[in-house]
Amino acid sequence: MVHNVKIGKNMRSVSIVGIGATPFFNGISNPQYKGLTNGELFGYAALDAMKDAQVEPRDVQYFFHGSANPHVLNGCITPNLQVADWFGMRGKGSISHSEGCCTGYIALEEAVFAVASGAYEVVLTGCSEQGTGMPDGNTPDHIRTALTTEVLFPDLDSIFDRAYGRYLGGGPGMNHDDWINFYAKENGLTPDQVDDVLNHQAYHFRRAAELCPRAIRRTPYEKLAEEAGYEDVWDYMKSPNNPKMTQYLRTSSDSCVADGAACCIVVPTEIAHQFTDKPIEVLATGASVLDAIVPHLEKKATAEAARQVYEATGLTADDMDLLYVNDFIGSSAFLAAEEIGYLPKGEGWKYALDGRLAYDGDKPMNTNGGRTSYGHAFAASGMADVFEAVVQMRGEAGERQIKKMPKHTFLRGFGGAQNVRATILRANF
Repeated sequence: MVHNVKIGKNMRSVSIVGIGATPFFNGISNPQYKGLTNGELFGYAALDAMKDAQVEPRDVQYFFHGSANPHVLNGCITPNLQVADWFGMRGKGSISHSEGCCTGYIALEEAVFAVASGAYEVVLTGCSEQGTGMPDGNTPDHIRTALTTEVLFPDLDSIFDRAYGRYLGGGPGMNHDDWINFYAKENGLTPDQVDDVLNHQAYHFRRAAELCPRAIRRTPYEKLAEEAGYEDVWDYMKSPNNPKMTQYLRTSSDSCVADGAACCIVVPTEIAHQFTDKPIEVLATGASVLDAIVPHLEKKATAEAARQVYEATGLTADDMDLLYVNDFIGSSAFLAAEEIGYLPKGEGWKYALDGRLAYDGDKPMNTNGGRTSYGHAFAASGMADVFEAVVQMRGEAGERQIKKMPKHTFLRGFGGAQNVRATILRANF
């Protein structure tokens, strides 16, 4: 395990001073957004972040572009070159990177290191993903065809060590149920109890998404239940209208694939107040990477990355006011919350069942609705979490604003079946 991945003592502090994001949507079926390109999406979020930071394109010295799978989803391997003209970055230094569904968190990490090192003063970083479709190969790239599992799954197999590892599925849903199955046995939970917990968690995350204008799924479960002929929403949640996809996970606990983009601007903390009255300082980042052949890799890597950021900052889980977890596997939300200490060990399922993880609960997390309701635009999802965290920490979330103004926020990213990042943000105002 690597133990020294953090902002070092010889590096300067960095703060987020601008944020921007598109809505998450289905670019294949949504007539309002159909025909948009990767450049347009990223450019919209980038210009939005610049406006928020009160800077012009000429002020930005370098930018990072993240995409989970640009070759398949956008027919290119250097998207940073292809999007630069859309937001005034022609000729500027840039780089593209891809770390699966952890890309958005690593996008923040890379930008922070670039500024912390002293190389740059103003850096733009962001991610854009068109996860619902891909170029058809015969027409201009804005004409897209739906992405199918026949294309996606064989390609995802490439993120594994194919000599000694295992195929993504490892048997239907095996990797998705790995951690929750271990947890259920460790804590004596029955399948019915797990079902109730995950249904309640999905229900309360949808309540947040209902209040989030950028979310792709905003219809409350009560309305869906009524439309399906159910008087009780919990009967609906256990009905064929919400079928199980694995041993434990129903469709309500599965990510909703989307298109979208999000960006932020980072600068040295010492000059952050020149750009905004409410800068958000990036205190530290921790990292752990484990290959999929390692049993319970997500659990182990989460614990290690969290250990690093607590060690780097001197903070503890008790200092955290808000949490974001990449929950494209729905059970990861409360499980990761336990692993980093935000919830007590063996008790997290009770918090989920009681609605305490909701935006209006005492242990709020995923206040945009998470991957199950906000949507999952692969690389862009992590940066969308950064966007939402900053909105909450500024006190600008409106009806879904959490009860206590958050001073410290913890973000846990996971993706590519290997990468985990842990980041702590502090409201520096």
